[in-house]
Amino acid sequence: MLVGVLMGLSLLSLSIWIYLIAARGGFWRARERLDGPPGNLSEWPPVAALVPARNEAEVLRKSLSTLLRQNYPGPFHVILIDDHSEDGTADIARQTAVDLGQENRLTVTQSGPLPSGWAGKVWALSEGFQHAPAVAPAYEYLLLTDADIAHDAFNLRRLVAKARSNDLDLVSQMVVLVSEGFWARLLIPAFVLFFQKLYPFAWVNDPANGTAAAAGGCVLLDRRAIERIGGFQGLHDALIDDCTLAALIKQKGRDGGGRLWLGLTTATESLRPYHGLQGIWQMVTRSAYTQLRRSPILLAGTVLGMAVIYWVPPIAALYGWIVGAQPIIIMAMAAWGLMLLAFLPILRLYNQSILLAPLLPLAGLMYSLMTIDSAIAHWRGRGGAWKGRIRNTVEN
Repeated sequence: MLVGVLMGLSLLSLSIWIYLIAARGGFWRARERLDGPPGNLSEWPPVAALVPARNEAEVLRKSLSTLLRQNYPGPFHVILIDDHSEDGTADIARQTAVDLGQENRLTVTQSGPLPSGWAGKVWALSEGFQHAPAVAPAYEYLLLTDADIAHDAFNLRRLVAKARSNDLDLVSQMVVLVSEGFWARLLIPAFVLFFQKLYPFAWVNDPANGTAAAAGGCVLLDRRAIERIGGFQGLHDALIDDCTLAALIKQKGRDGGGRLWLGLTTATESLRPYHGLQGIWQMVTRSAYTQLRRSPILLAGTVLGMAVIYWVPPIAALYGWIVGAQPIIIMAMAAWGLMLLAFLPILRLYNQSILLAPLLPLAGLMYSLMTIDSAIAHWRGRGGAWKGRIRNTVEN
């Protein structure tokens, strides 16, 4: 009986991996990249950057310095929105600009009280968006970037050149995340792989495909695109604000559809460390259940799917070896091999050992447990906890 069950599950897992490798937009190849030369334009349009910041004293001096030092030939102004920080974030921002001689390139503003139903980051972006015309009235693009992102000196040039040359409404980069320590070296590249699997970048970048996504740490927006969707009101309550924004832009673009581009970079990076397993756990549990639309049915389906895709191959291979069931071993090892193949490109991008590739089933198990914990947190009324705020998202 068990042999038959594992035989069927191994065949199902192998079939899924064949589909994923062959027919899901080549997500695993990590081909969509925005590195290298900064590009050339005959005229560089004005850009305003919006930087929502809440208690970012630990990283802000370094991250803001990289923004203020952007090698950008056109007009560029940075608007930092202090979201009621308690650690001197605003003062550090102002002093950083003074130290660099870039006072004229920075405006620091305070966000108003958080309205009911708004996510904190989206409210700060909305406040910055309302303030932008006063300090950068001619801007044509908005750069949305987190306060913990260190930008390569030519990053803005690359983004604008990409947007302008390809007539894009939104250009977004998934920046390099800190991956130090065993759990981060395994789970951070796996997180990027899972994100690419969920939102294949080639599909996101295809105007004819409905898939939409962005990476919120670094997003360049055409001013006309954000105005078409009515500013940030449409994503006011979104915890996963980047993908919600991308979906709105793609739905309400010119001629019935917006043009997006999402890719990877090795030149721009996050400065926020994830301290051991707990740090990554907190990052994922904040929004994992929201990603599933807070549906117990989708939660059950996701955990079951993760089990078939990631857990079955090693379990079935071990059982097949113990009982001498060679067909099970062959199918399970084939599925595990395709899994390993899919993980290699992102491990290389993160300069991690290929010896981590066979451990992707362990990463799948950990993310499944995090997703379950995210659901439990929402059911207990503690969903979406971040930066000292808790948003009760339990459905009545």
